[in-house]
Amino acid sequence: MTVLQKNFIGGEWVDGSGITKNINPSNTNDVVGEYAKADKAQTEKAIAAAKAAAPAWGRSTPQERFDALNKISVEILARKEELGRLLAREEGKTLPEGIGEVARAGQIFAFFAGEALRLTGEKGASVRPGLEVEITREPMGVVGMITPWNFPIAIPAWKIAPALCYGNTVVFKPAELVPGCGHALSEIIARSGIPAGVFNLVVGSGSVVGQTLLESPDVAAISFTGSVQTGRKIAQACVLSNPMKKFQLEMGGKNPLVVLDDADLKVAVEVAVNGAYFSTGQRCTASSRLIVTAGIHDRFVAAMTERLKGLTIDDALKSGVHIGPVVDQSQLDQDLRYIKIGQDEGAKLAWGGELLNRETPGFYLQPALFTEANNQMRIAREEVFGPVACVIRAKDYEEALAISNDTEFGLASGICTTSLKYASHYKRNSEAGMVMVNLPTAGVDYHVPFGGRKGSSYGAREQGAYAREFYTTVKTAYTFPG
Repeated sequence: MTVLQKNFIGGEWVDGSGITKNINPSNTNDVVGEYAKADKAQTEKAIAAAKAAAPAWGRSTPQERFDALNKISVEILARKEELGRLLAREEGKTLPEGIGEVARAGQIFAFFAGEALRLTGEKGASVRPGLEVEITREPMGVVGMITPWNFPIAIPAWKIAPALCYGNTVVFKPAELVPGCGHALSEIIARSGIPAGVFNLVVGSGSVVGQTLLESPDVAAISFTGSVQTGRKIAQACVLSNPMKKFQLEMGGKNPLVVLDDADLKVAVEVAVNGAYFSTGQRCTASSRLIVTAGIHDRFVAAMTERLKGLTIDDALKSGVHIGPVVDQSQLDQDLRYIKIGQDEGAKLAWGGELLNRETPGFYLQPALFTEANNQMRIAREEVFGPVACVIRAKDYEEALAISNDTEFGLASGICTTSLKYASHYKRNSEAGMVMVNLPTAGVDYHVPFGGRKGSSYGAREQGAYAREFYTTVKTAYTFPG
């Protein structure tokens, strides 16, 4: 018998107004769980609970916040295999990827436990005689969090941990498609000793739960990760709200990987395959544009094709699997639509793009590699968010760099080269928030800032010490001692 998983509001687990089923994309006959859906009234109740808890939590000691965050970290890391299995089952990442993501979530909470003890201010002399100046950071208050389905525990962790660390209260809306990890994380947080109302979980649709967060005057800030279209709507709503809300947006990417003639071919292929196709290509940092200079182009394409032929695509929980299924039918349909668009535009489907049958019914898609693409094609400009990549030929480094930057996005980029000259120049001139040399574009450490430029990101960076820029507000205070 399936147990209905409830929402967490004001320190209590409560029923919802409906039910959402969590389906395993590796086996659509497998229902991972059933989760209560929150309505507008319940979301408003969660916001009210967070508002009521905000003053006391905002004045809690660094030790209290350290203890809670550290306890959350310890439990996540102790259960990483179990939670990694849940993640792989509900989202479709391979089991090693799922366990790795859970470990990262635990490390993020550990990092921000330490940050709770490291938050400092400034004290200085005024330019006016006899005055003292203090610059301190204070919490924003109630923060609404809207997270995506592709990293169902890591992204919630890198939003929730700093919010709690800096004394904010939280209303958390996980992606309705994959509520299992968000619910499991919420259970761990509920056991951490934080006061009732400091953290609240509301599962539901963006049109109900998300909209209620945007409309509430008691929500001080919104942190969102998702599509560009939704991000723009959130930005507009936050600007027009009264009072205006602070907002942070992490959105799409169409990330380039430049491969130069002097690159180590084996390294370049491994970097490209990992960056473009692992996690089924369902990463905003995926390198879906492979920009390859003329001297190595043909050898790179041949080696890529051979490497793709050797990949195992199957149930995410099986051992030896390189790539799991696409997350659901809607995403699979989008991937197939873009594969057809690429062919219609004149790109050559050099490998893959076929639906696959496996032992269990699931959303299995062979990784697709296009060649003879150019940077004006839709498959080179629009985010597919699946295991689809295109190779674009460039005559030399200068043209490759120009193509690399010719995009409305600017999240991540990469280059494969053995030249220090080109590596250094690319790091300086790539119009992206994160740049990798001889490494996959997907993947940054948990203690460094994450974010991009142009249409990929807006607002303060996530992760690391830079997270304080979003989750705190700066106060300047003067004292005249008399």
